[in-house]
Amino acid sequence: MDVHTARPLGRAMPVPERVWYASYGSNMHMHRLTAYIAGGIPPGAAHAHPGCRDRRPPERSIPVELDGSLYFATESLVWTGGRGFYDPDAPGRIRGRAHLVTTGQLSDIAAQEMYREPGADLDLTPVLRDGRHALGPGRYETLVCPGTIEGIPVVTFTAPWTLGDVELRTPSAAYLRHLAAGLLESGPWTAQDTAGYLSTCPGATGTWTPDRVRALLAATP
Repeated sequence: MDVHTARPLGRAMPVPERVWYASYGSNMHMHRLTAYIAGGIPPGAAHAHPGCRDRRPPERSIPVELDGSLYFATESLVWTGGRGFYDPDAPGRIRGRAHLVTTGQLSDIAAQEMYREPGADLDLTPVLRDGRHALGPGRYETLVCPGTIEGIPVVTFTAPWTLGDVELRTPSAAYLRHLAAGLLESGPWTAQDTAGYLSTCPGATGTWTPDRVRALLAATP
């Protein structure tokens, strides 16, 4: 399976009917994303998500690489340890999985990530114009559009701060295993390559070596 990359926006785009939701964390897993779309309790979580107004699965899901860096910071109440965030301006490449969804579904997924009630469409005009738009001060309340794939905009969520603004925090074994498994589920990356990638992400570096990450994949969840 080919890895897709985003083309620069170049100019402001009208809001389309469909977008690529680029997941770089736990929503790379289809079974976890399903809880955000169809409703339910995702694996490892303690509460149910209401789901999207449109409960159809993504039209397609593809592996992607985007400019920027995955880093770990703050404390996850679900996984413990650092959460994964995306800094599109940091050096490097981030790996993930892009799901082709409607703009309404993206809005409802974003609302649930922001601990808000889904049901209202986001105005994507600012992020499609500027590449970044903060909806609020929360951890995943900043929209980022790193470009387009097949002429369709790619949108994801991250924190309002940058990699250099926050104290890094080591991710837990359970969370890192989940991310590694999500990348492998996406298709093109090997276990060895995935372990090498995650071990170099800020927050994991120095604690999680490639061998330790590979051992997580062999361990019983």
